[in-house]
Amino acid sequence: MDDLSKSSMKFFSDQQLCFADILLPHEVQARIQVAVLNFLKILSSPDPAISDLPLINRKSSNSRVSEGILTDVSWIFLSHSFCSRSLMKANATKAFIRVWKVMEMCFEFLTQEKRVTQRELFYKLLCDSPHYFSSQLQVNRTIQDVVALLRCSRYSLGIMASSKGLVAGRILLQEPNQEAVDCSACGSSGYAISGDLNLLESLIMKTDARYIVVVEKHAIFQRLAEDHVFNQIPSILLTAKGYPDIATRFLLHRVSRAFPDLPILALVDWNPAGLAILSTYKFGSIGMGLEAYRYACNVKWLGLRGDDLQLIPQQSLAPLKPRDLQIARSLISSTTLQDNYRQELAVMMQSGQRAEIEALYFNGYDYLGKYLAKKIVQANYI
Repeated sequence: MDDLSKSSMKFFSDQQLCFADILLPHEVQARIQVAVLNFLKILSSPDPAISDLPLINRKSSNSRVSEGILTDVSWIFLSHSFCSRSLMKANATKAFIRVWKVMEMCFEFLTQEKRVTQRELFYKLLCDSPHYFSSQLQVNRTIQDVVALLRCSRYSLGIMASSKGLVAGRILLQEPNQEAVDCSACGSSGYAISGDLNLLESLIMKTDARYIVVVEKHAIFQRLAEDHVFNQIPSILLTAKGYPDIATRFLLHRVSRAFPDLPILALVDWNPAGLAILSTYKFGSIGMGLEAYRYACNVKWLGLRGDDLQLIPQQSLAPLKPRDLQIARSLISSTTLQDNYRQELAVMMQSGQRAEIEALYFNGYDYLGKYLAKKIVQANYI
């Protein structure tokens, strides 16, 4: 393992911040070939052995927080701490073999100049190697293992994001050699965000918006788009229908880079899951492994917050669920959460209650737009 670890440390970046490079197909193939050659070199040595695979540790204990000096953006990242996949440990044997199977499949896709979604990859592996792959979760974890071994992004491996994100409002998006799409004219369904990150990177964008509003829930996004709230408050609406996928985060980051003066404001439920979703946009997610830090944006918390509960009838509040408490404990242990967010979380925990955005409809179905406008005009966000 030492030889393989040393060679990988020489071959890949050797800095405190461990990250996944965005590489060209031939560069990824070269890294796969180096991993194979190192493995064969140890097998053919005078003292042959099955070497372990050294992977960057993806546990929260290996996470760090980068505080922006020249920027308001902070993000989480993984440091240099290794774990391994071993053929010699009974409980890790299949995980060890899965890494090689996925690398083999990725090499094949890159050679054919094709891209696949994680779901497509699962079914391909299920057909080819059913003894080693029986669930999507196993494939997802193995992809993260390969990213941690080769230090390159999933997209570089030929694995495409399955996007569920939507955009609406005052922004024009134009794909290469295509007509521009006016997202304010897309209706309540919005513009579907592609999972092709190269396509998203190539988009030509124009906007006269003054704000970006990130909405947790699809139904709320639809209501705001249908009411043309983006005309009352010149804004771009974006949703990932819950926890954000890579493609949605990528596009938000791209828009924020193109238009850095636009504040990004989040509208989420007043519960631990809502805060966790906001935090994923704001800091990234350790669940993303070496890609955790990428696409972090300076998102502000617009609502719902504790001071909004006065707008909601008591009977609309619901007790916190066990899952809420689990998420809350995870957030409390996080080093990324800022003090005013911790205070909001403490109020939630003390009250033992949660509130959904829909509870604002008590004041009328057109109240949501008025609520947003008032909070934005008063700069009532944290």
